[in-house]
Amino acid sequence: MNTQDIVKRINSYERLMRLDKPIGILLLLWPTLWALMIAGGGKPDWIIVLIFVTGTVLMRSAGCVMNDIADSQYDGLVERTKNRPLPNQEVTKKEAYSLALGLSVIAFGLVCLLNTLTIQLSVLALFLALTYPLTKRFFAIPQAYLGVAFGFGIPMAFAAIGNHVPTIAWLLLLANVFWAIAYDTEYAMVDRDDDLNIGVKSSAITFARFDVVAIMLCYGATLLLLGTVGYQLKLSLPYYAGLVVAGVVAVYHYYLIRGRTRTKCFQAFLGNNWFGFSVFAGLLAHYLIKAY
Repeated sequence: MNTQDIVKRINSYERLMRLDKPIGILLLLWPTLWALMIAGGGKPDWIIVLIFVTGTVLMRSAGCVMNDIADSQYDGLVERTKNRPLPNQEVTKKEAYSLALGLSVIAFGLVCLLNTLTIQLSVLALFLALTYPLTKRFFAIPQAYLGVAFGFGIPMAFAAIGNHVPTIAWLLLLANVFWAIAYDTEYAMVDRDDDLNIGVKSSAITFARFDVVAIMLCYGATLLLLGTVGYQLKLSLPYYAGLVVAGVVAVYHYYLIRGRTRTKCFQAFLGNNWFGFSVFAGLLAHYLIKAY
């Protein structure tokens, strides 16, 4: 195998892990960072932060590989996914399984540096990540399951820092579930016609003509739960300012998705990075002001 072939193979693995599309990493990372900030009182141990950031990248990559393995018979039939490495036969299923296993083992090795409770929760997190692709076969709203899988870094973060999982962690996780339904329904609206043809379930199909209303209600529920978290923790005004900015982002998404065009719906999905960042920025501002 010459250098050109090696570079081509690495590129295929990179695309299989979706490292060329970091939005998925960010959507996992923001709620994890919310939890780390709160659990650490604004000063989380940077070693723990580094472990979680690295683990997020690894597990998102492993999840993407497992998703493509599970969807390999469908991806070639969907316009957006037909050029992925597996349907294009750039990578074999055996290679994909090996890659997913290797990424998962490395991530678990990092978790083993933490306490027992976090290790136990990581086993459940792995189960959620690996089984999510299957839910698209029988769950009417698989995006809710995705929200739990994507947000399980929240209870793990509290466990890693405080060795217990308080009620606040579960409120944050529930907020993340509603947020995931919102942003992944925007994503699913892009593929709705293809999904209907191949028989895959999604919230965009389930909500049908009420999809835009459902998305906005989910954004509202997310902000309400995050506001409840702030109230219970007695967070200051900068945190709520962050929620207001996140709300403005959500309203902007309404104007993008109301026409239900593929490009605008995908643009709204990508814009959720700013929703997550706004909440984090509000938390960071609260703890910075509190420190001084």
